[in-house]
Amino acid sequence: MFNCCSCFVCGFHFLLAKWKYGVEAAILIIFSMFFWIPALTGLFSLIKNEMPRFAVWGLWIAVFGCISGVCFAFLGYLATIFNISHEQYLNSLSHYPVTSQILLFGSGPLFPLSIFVLGVNLMLKRSVPVLTGLLFCVAAIGFPLSRISRIEWMAHIADLAMLIPSAAIAWQMLRK
Repeated sequence: MFNCCSCFVCGFHFLLAKWKYGVEAAILIIFSMFFWIPALTGLFSLIKNEMPRFAVWGLWIAVFGCISGVCFAFLGYLATIFNISHEQYLNSLSHYPVTSQILLFGSGPLFPLSIFVLGVNLMLKRSVPVLTGLLFCVAAIGFPLSRISRIEWMAHIADLAMLIPSAAIAWQMLRK
């Protein structure tokens, strides 16, 4: 879990330089999503006995959100290497509204939404301390707000709110 968060945070810092996913940010975001999938599997396993359906469906939705994150990163990567402006690729994507919604814009919120619902359920089922669950919820709300508004301090708070509980849970799992 720590690897996924650290790559995610590092990728965002490359994003801050130009407010777009370039080559460096894209590879770090893709690596972070690669690490997030097993990390999410571990997080959802914390409630699989109490909420088996949610654990399965929630994980499925969260993984699809990760795939959407990879799609955004690849879009930024390809836009950078082929020197395509933000306006150009948005215009091109408008010609494919259904697939653009499925791969990017409609599915993009699934990752933070799944983290928010997971944080609430981890608290309700007492699988983690309340503060841990609250930090996941803060991260889930702060993540899209910071990326859309492009407010740097908010992005740092959202990233730390994701990193701290992930690292704490990973530490507890390693000690068992």
